[in-house]
Formats: sequence, structure tokens, C-alpha cells
Amino acid sequence: MAGTSGSGSSGASGPGVRAHRFADRAELTAALVERLQRALGGAGAEGGSGGAAAVMLSGGSTPIPAYCALAQRGVRPAPQLTLLYSDDRYVPSDSDASNYHQTRPLLDALALAPERVLRVRTELPLEEAAADYERRLDELVGAGVRFGLGLLGLGADGHTASLFRAEDIARARGRRAISVHRPDGRDAVSVTPEVLARMEVILFVVAGAEKRTALAALLARSPALTAWQAVRGCKAVEVWTEPEAWPIPPA
Repeated sequence: MAGTSGSGSSGASGPGVRAHRFADRAELTAALVERLQRALGGAGAEGGSGGAAAVMLSGGSTPIPAYCALAQRGVRPAPQLTLLYSDDRYVPSDSDASNYHQTRPLLDALALAPERVLRVRTELPLEEAAADYERRLDELVGAGVRFGLGLLGLGADGHTASLFRAEDIARARGRRAISVHRPDGRDAVSVTPEVLARMEVILFVVAGAEKRTALAALLARSPALTAWQAVRGCKAVEVWTEPEAWPIPPA
């Protein structure tokens, strides 16, 4: 690991952001494999009190190599492990654009019962899919399931999950899942800040030079950044990144 630092502007509210800058993307992926193995195996890596736990996966190109590497290595899931997704595009579940589909190698390796994988049921009409996802999240909360590690990505435009705008954050109040019309014209279903706040640790995994500006704003806990608005109520926020995405210090 190349460096670890805490950050946050003195006027910002919410949790501190602990940043880990790895030497390169390969080192980042290797560390993510180890972190996921502990979380999925129930080793209590997030400081939880034990018991049934839910782990949240994110989509995007950055964590996929870790999912695939972990699938090849093999992992024994913790008893009653439940997986959920930060969001998914409203596309068929076997589409290459589906976050659920992208994680299938890991799902196959874990061999969880279908009811232990909370995917967005995109075969339903959009609003029904969002309501169905919210209902199943409500059931997890009602059952007292512990929400452990939650992975998130960070868009170059400053979004996370499928929360792109301040309007999405406002519409998400009092909800656990909402439908979203994405700027690229696609629809999606996303968890809300209420769900993110239940996770014991939120871990942003960020790579690529195009993320520098957004990452700088996240590390500064900028209230104008949608991603920060989404996680400002969380208990603990970490950022794992590599040199290409790391903000260049001012000259």
C-alpha cells in the first residue's frame, strides 16, 4: 500500500474519509480480494457483532477483476450470508450491462440460495422492480440482519450507486430503494442513503485518471458532490484507490 491518510474539510459534517492509495491497480485488486474474502466469510472484518450479515456489491469495471479472482480462489460463505447490490441498470439480468450478471462468477462460486441474493428484478416493470427491491430490503432490516461491508464506485461526474443528482438524494428520503432515470438515458434502481447509513463500513473503490476531480471532492467532503451527500450519514467511509485516480497536489 502506497499511502494511508485521513481527510475532510474542517467545516464538513459527517464521517471522516480514510483514504488508502495503493501502488497500482493490481495491488488494489489484490487487497480487495482479501477484504471481500473476510467479509463474505464472516470473519468480522468490519468490526461487527457477528450473526447474519449482508454485504453490498457494486458494479462497474473496477471491482469486477476482484470478484472474478475471488471466484477462482474459492470462498466459503458465512452462514446466512446475504448479498445485495448498490444499484442495477434496468436491463435484462443476463445483459453485459447488468451488475448482477457481471458478478455471476462470484455468485456461482458462493452457491448461495436464491433468496440470499437480493438482485433487482428487472423482469418487472420499473416502478414495481424498485418497490420489490425496497420490500426485500425492508425485510432484511426487520429481521435484524447486520449490514457489514458495502462497496461503492465513484463516477467521474461525482455520482455513486445510481444516485446522480441532488434531486435523487431528495427523492430518496424515507425510502430504501428508488427508480432513477440516468443521464445516459437508461433507467436504474438504486439503494438510498438510508441503506448506506446501515452499512458498518462503506468502501469506495476508485480507479482511473478521469476520477481525479470527483475523488478530490469526495476526500474534501464537498457538500456539492452527490456521492458525499449519499454517504454523509454513514458510520465509516473508506476510499481505496491507485495513483492514476489520486488527485494531483497543487503546484
